[in-house]
Amino acid sequence: MGGKCPHRKVKKRRLSHKTDRRSKFLIKGDDMVYDELNKPQEDRKPLPLDEDLPGMGQHYCLHCDRFFASVAVRDEHFKTKKHRRRVKQMMGDAPHTQLDADLAGGMGMPDNGPKLMSM
Repeated sequence: MGGKCPHRKVKKRRLSHKTDRRSKFLIKGDDMVYDELNKPQEDRKPLPLDEDLPGMGQHYCLHCDRFFASVAVRDEHFKTKKHRRRVKQMMGDAPHTQLDADLAGGMGMPDNGPKLMSM
């Protein structure tokens, strides 16, 4: 009954920790995306060519902060549930910022009361 485990040779396929952490820091925060969406169309700059990004950095989803390899892939992304949820989230109230978190935690600006007149 003993012997080697039959599943011993099967390797688990997991995401690399290095690539997972790198993608976490490359994505803009919700508050930055919200500010970009609220800018007028005239203030938005055209996308520069970038060889490091998919599709030379020309096919971009502003709501999700993602680049795509082609127009067809980007248009398929627009139909996904993940994109529609993100659009709904960005069209709602403004997301929380670090200042809101500090104020909620009691680390905001001190309230020392009214200033007294000195004599």
